[in-house]
Amino acid sequence: MVETIAVGLIGCGFFAQNHLNAWKDLAPEGVTLAAVCDIDADKARAAGETFGARWYTDAAAMLEQERLDLVDIATQMRTHAALVELTMRHRVPTIVQKPFGANLAEVRRMVEASRQAGVFLAVHENFRFQQPMRKIVEILRSGAIGTPNWARISFRTGYDVYSGQPYLRREERFVLIDLGVHVLDLARFFLGEVEHVSSELQYRNPAVRGEDTATMLLRHESGAVSVVECTYAAHRRPDSFPETLVEIEGDRGAIVTRIGSRIEVTSDGVMQVVDAEPPLLSWTERPWHVTQHSVLTTCRHMVEALRAGRPADTSAEDNLRTFALVEAAYGLEGKERPEA
Repeated sequence: MVETIAVGLIGCGFFAQNHLNAWKDLAPEGVTLAAVCDIDADKARAAGETFGARWYTDAAAMLEQERLDLVDIATQMRTHAALVELTMRHRVPTIVQKPFGANLAEVRRMVEASRQAGVFLAVHENFRFQQPMRKIVEILRSGAIGTPNWARISFRTGYDVYSGQPYLRREERFVLIDLGVHVLDLARFFLGEVEHVSSELQYRNPAVRGEDTATMLLRHESGAVSVVECTYAAHRRPDSFPETLVEIEGDRGAIVTRIGSRIEVTSDGVMQVVDAEPPLLSWTERPWHVTQHSVLTTCRHMVEALRAGRPADTSAEDNLRTFALVEAAYGLEGKERPEA
């Protein structure tokens, strides 16, 4: 019999709806959404009643009163450190929504708290769990394009991200920490660790306080080079939102993704098309389904890692390396990345 995992979700806002549905879908796999929490009582109550969980407005009270096997923190970045410190004191395995923290020092403190407590801590970095991205790694590992030596990883959109998350307009550090963390993690996922990063940041939308465009150049330890870019200020049709478009070249061929989760693989001069579109679930809709499905896949991975007694692929210590690249792109243009 599969060991039951009792989950508590902190944060019942915009993106957390995907987490709520994902945990519900994992019920047949021995997962129970036991409790939810939000400082907004209406949001907490609505989530609790909709998904059959006890609801709270205070995370400390939830942890005192519930016997939880896993806590999923799906709140805004500035609350992460305090909530992780709370869950580590209670010695409850924890998942944190990206971005992990507000700065590198804060992220390091959370990682150290996990080390000291000896408690599972992971980051909900769902881009590498998107079905097209998993398929790309499968192709790379098959050797179909040989040794990868160049890549472009691009998330360029004009989608109105501010309507659902209006606070983003006021962030002084914006697209790199909100979106760049995803594409930088993909660069590590595809090509390995990075030894050097340079960046150019742009402020193209006058209604947004922080940078809305980032273009980065990475040299990987393998010798491969990648161009990593992200923006919310693109004006193009068709808009690829919410897909990440990827090109990877190797010494035997290339991988190129197209809108619609289509992957073109050229190997030794022969090209074939691979369909990597995720299925539509009862609670997902186009074009969001690429991201929504990855939330389910990420949550499933976290449960499997926890049950196996091993770190998640996007463990706190692994994500610290990604966050170090974000910090490098903000303040160390053209210099070596800071040590994670």
